[in-house]
Amino acid sequence: MTEESKVTDSEDTTLRAETAEGAPEVAEHDRAAELEAQIAELKSAVLYAQAETQNVRRRAEKEAQDAKTYAATAFARDVLSVADNLSRALAAIPAELKDDEKFKGLVTGLEATGRELDSVFARHGISKIVALGEALDPNRHQAMMEMPSADAEPGTIVAEIQAGYMIRDRLLRPALVGVAKKPD
Repeated sequence: MTEESKVTDSEDTTLRAETAEGAPEVAEHDRAAELEAQIAELKSAVLYAQAETQNVRRRAEKEAQDAKTYAATAFARDVLSVADNLSRALAAIPAELKDDEKFKGLVTGLEATGRELDSVFARHGISKIVALGEALDPNRHQAMMEMPSADAEPGTIVAEIQAGYMIRDRLLRPALVGVAKKPD
């Protein structure tokens, strides 16, 4: 602002004040304009506050839903080691012992326990990640080694070291895999 415009604004304000003393309708008009500006400002503030309140409510509802949906994540990770050990135990039983009458009840019980564990996982949205034959997906698989393979395309999973799991749409544990590479 230049000095000249400051002087002009000051003169306008002084002139308006002097005129307002003699004409109450000018003062009334100025007061009405001031109140209307305050009303517009307050309406805007109320709208912003309402929008912010609605956003906070939506975020809280989403966080509560996520907490409910994924509450069992830590527990599920811990139980996965039990499932791994049970699978290894079942795989380690020789075929002749599975058919032996002395061990048949034990083997049947272990297999039933494995099926029940799978059923509980399914009820809680925990699913095994399919890995063998799939292309390596770093969001679901963790490559532990490369294996030369003439049969599989490079980057294809040819061995599963440890099963991976999802809880609904989130990764619970990545599958530990071996990936094909071109033979030397």
